[in-house]
Amino acid sequence: MSADPGGAEFPPYPSGLRLAGKQVVVVGGGHVAQRRVPGLLAAGARVVVVSPQVTASIEGLAASGEVAWHRRAFREVDLDEAWYVVAATDDPDANAAVSRAAEQRRLFCVRSDDAPRATAWTPAVGRHAGVTVAVLGNRQPQRSSAVRDEIVAGLRDGVIDADAHRDKTPGVVLVGGGPGDPELVTVAARRALSEADVVVADRLAPRELLSELASDVELVDVAKLPRGRSALQREINTLLVDRARAGKRVVRLKGGDPFVFGRGFEEVLACAEAEVPCTVVPGVTSAVAVPAVAGIPVTHRGVAQDFTVASGHLPPDDEGSSVDWDALARLRGTVVLLMAVENLPAIARRLVDGGRREDTPVAVVAEGTMPGESRVFSTLGSIAEDIARAQVRPPATVVVGDVVAVANPDRYPVGSWPS
Repeated sequence: MSADPGGAEFPPYPSGLRLAGKQVVVVGGGHVAQRRVPGLLAAGARVVVVSPQVTASIEGLAASGEVAWHRRAFREVDLDEAWYVVAATDDPDANAAVSRAAEQRRLFCVRSDDAPRATAWTPAVGRHAGVTVAVLGNRQPQRSSAVRDEIVAGLRDGVIDADAHRDKTPGVVLVGGGPGDPELVTVAARRALSEADVVVADRLAPRELLSELASDVELVDVAKLPRGRSALQREINTLLVDRARAGKRVVRLKGGDPFVFGRGFEEVLACAEAEVPCTVVPGVTSAVAVPAVAGIPVTHRGVAQDFTVASGHLPPDDEGSSVDWDALARLRGTVVLLMAVENLPAIARRLVDGGRREDTPVAVVAEGTMPGESRVFSTLGSIAEDIARAQVRPPATVVVGDVVAVANPDRYPVGSWPS
């Protein structure tokens, strides 16, 4: 294959390289190399980086043994065992030397500085549901990326109908839907929904995702099932098992993360008992995501080196509660409370009685990440009156600790929290 500029006038011949176990040499250790190496590792390649200096990320990969690093200038013998080459230095002469050495060995070589003189180009790559999409935009990387994104989005949202190629293996997929904003749903969650025959959704699951389901997908809103809390969970467990046994691929869609106060593992155990395959797609938990979107860090150097997530759905004096409120009161880090709106006045009193300052900052973020989001800023001593005045309704995430003041210094006097 010719490496002269004239050869680049012809369109590239697309091919999928299977690099698992094959040696790939990356010459250069800067930011271009840093972008290329992870994809090569994901393909199973044995990556060798040749460069006197590398970025901190590549150095970390070398230290962990994920790549081999030759800390020196390129030598032609570096290509003796290679199957594929990437010339990614900031020196055109060095890249040309790598390209010539590769050509002599009939190795395909990507050049970061001069695509027309390369024998291979790196496409814009995206993946969805086991399909790899690779786009070459005639040396227009931004156009390639844009087309790639459109295709992947089309597959993800069902605009491009590839239903016959989706995974329809019967079983249950337990999916965390994140805090509510559909933009905060993971790629894996969207893929699971696109493959579903049945979706069993909670009240707090991202509602907008349900409108994207294909018309033939059965939607079960378990928030409308009758009877009490325990009976409801039994009904859900039975529903999941029955649909899966009927040969359906069932997605159990929950808000947040299914294993953070979501009773997700109860459903995993029910599937295991019934010998129904069950996999888990983690979600972004509201305990971290909602404060972050509201601009509140749950940890901050010099202020909070730990944070604790607790359920507030039972009053502090309820015998059924397993939360050690006295221990929480003695901690100096951040406390994040979920399902706590109704019992927040009693929880605040208990924390103060246990040793927390009355002027400890508190933020209550209702409907976090959603269009109707609202926030109340207060202290442990005043939060009961403030949430009553604001008529706060669940769902809400409560953040207790000095990080609230750090993020909102205009609302809290300097000196009321440690500096």
